[in-house]
Amino acid sequence: MKIYTTTQTREWDAYTIAHEPISSFELMNRAVQVLLDWFLQIYPLRTRTVWILCGTGNNGGDGLALARHLNWEDYDAKVLVCDFSGKHSEDFDRQMALLPANGQVETIFRSRPGDLDFVAPDALIVDALFGSGLNRALEGDWAEMVQLINALPNEVLSIDLPSGLLADQHTAPDSAVIHAERTFSFERPKRAFFFPENAERVGEWSFRSIGLLPNFEQVAKSRDVFLTLEEAGKMIKSRPKFAHKGTFGHALLIAGSYGKMGAAVLSARACLRSGVGLLSVHSPRCGNLVLQTAVPEAMFSPDKRAKFWSEAPDLLQYAALGIGPGIGCQPESALALLGVLQACQIPLVLDADALNLLSENPEWWAFVPENTILTPHPKEFQRLFGQTSDDFQRLELLRQKAMEHRVIIVLKGAHSITALPGGDCWFNSTGNPGMATGGSGDVLTGILTGLLAQGYTPANASVLGVFLHGLAGDLAAAEKGAAGMIAGDITEYLPQAWKRLTN
Repeated sequence: MKIYTTTQTREWDAYTIAHEPISSFELMNRAVQVLLDWFLQIYPLRTRTVWILCGTGNNGGDGLALARHLNWEDYDAKVLVCDFSGKHSEDFDRQMALLPANGQVETIFRSRPGDLDFVAPDALIVDALFGSGLNRALEGDWAEMVQLINALPNEVLSIDLPSGLLADQHTAPDSAVIHAERTFSFERPKRAFFFPENAERVGEWSFRSIGLLPNFEQVAKSRDVFLTLEEAGKMIKSRPKFAHKGTFGHALLIAGSYGKMGAAVLSARACLRSGVGLLSVHSPRCGNLVLQTAVPEAMFSPDKRAKFWSEAPDLLQYAALGIGPGIGCQPESALALLGVLQACQIPLVLDADALNLLSENPEWWAFVPENTILTPHPKEFQRLFGQTSDDFQRLELLRQKAMEHRVIIVLKGAHSITALPGGDCWFNSTGNPGMATGGSGDVLTGILTGLLAQGYTPANASVLGVFLHGLAGDLAAAEKGAAGMIAGDITEYLPQAWKRLTN
C-alpha cells in the first residue's frame, strides 16, 4: 500500500468528503469508531481510568468523541481540554457539545499548562493534542505541556501521531514530542513511524482503514510503499504440477573462507528453503567437508585456494549468483569480485564483504550490472555512500543512489527499505528484534539468490525476499522468543512462512 504525506492524506479526506459524499464531522465519527474498536481490543480493562488530553483542533475532536464512546462502554473516561490559543475547529466544538451534559465525563479546561497531579499513576493517558496536522516544532505553552506529560509515569496512547512529531520530515532530538507507548494511525502509517530516530516517540504503532475512498489512489502518486501480507502473497509464482528441479533454477553462492564457513552454510540452507531447484556453493577448499556435511542438498564447487576465494567458476550454467557472505577481503578475492562484476550476465546479489570491497573501490560502480541487488546494513550503507544527518536524509540518499546506479538497494533494519531503480522505496512490515543476530543477513542473501534463480524479477525477488525473511523471523520469535533466536531459526521457519504467504 502507498504511504502518503500529511498533505495527501488531507486531500484524501477531502476527496472522500466530496465524492462519497460525507461531512467532515461524520467522517470524524467514523474514524473514532474504528479507533474505539481497536481500543477495546488493546485496553479491555474497564476499571482503569482514561485521561484524554485534547487540543482544540480536529485531533482534539477525535479525543472528545473517543471520550463519549468510552463513557458509553462503561470506561471511566475523563477529559482535559488544553485551550491555549482560544481557537477551535468547527468539528471540535460539535464534539464538545455532544459530551454528556450530566457530568458523566469529567472535563477540565486549562488556558495554560499546569500540574497534572490529578492524573493517577495507573491511568491511561490518551494524547489528542495535535496529531499529524503539525508542520513545525512545538514551543511555548505547548512545549511545556508535552514536557509535563512526558514526566509522568503513565502509559501514553497517541491518536494519529505523537503530538510534536513531524510526519514527513526529521524532528530534532531536542524537540518537545510526546513519548508514547502506542500510536494509532488512521488509514495508513506515517513515514515517521519507520525510522529508528522516532522509535521512543512512536512506540508500538498500529493503523486501520477508516473507509477513505480507494479511487483516490488512482490519481495520488507516492514513491513510498508499505508491503502487506496480502500484497506479498500476490507476488508468489505458482509451482506447476509437472515441474522438476530444473524448472526452479540453478543458483550459485560464492561464500565462506577459513573461519567463516558458517556464513556459507547459513546462506546455502536459506537458498534451498527459498524454493530453488539446484544449488552450488563455491568456496575455498577448506569448506568442502563443512558444506558437504552441513548442507548435503547443495553441490560444492572448490576454489583453487585453500582458505579464501580467488576465482569464479563459469557462470553460464547458473540462473543467479549471490556473492559476499564470509568471503573476506583478501586482495585476490577483490580481483575475483571485479572480474565477476565485469563479466556477469545473470541476476546478481552483493552482500557483506562484497559490499565492503565495493566501498573500498568506488571506481567499480562502473561495472556493477543494472538491477543488481545490494543488501547493506546501516554501517555498510554509510561506507558505500557516506554519512547522513538523520533517517529522512538517509532515505533520500538511498533513493538517489538506487536511481543513480540503476540498482536495487535493500537497507536492512527494523523496517528494511528496498529502493528500486525507478525511485520507489518499499518499507517491509515483517521482522522483529530477535533477527538482530549474526548470520541473519547471510540468510537473506540465500533467499534472494534462490528467488532470482527461480525467475522472479530482481524487484519482486528483493521485495518478496525481505518480506519472507522477516515473516520467518516472526514465526520463529513467536515459538522461541526473540532473545533466544539465532540466524538458523529463520531458515527453519521458512517453510511455515511460505505456507502463510500462499494461504
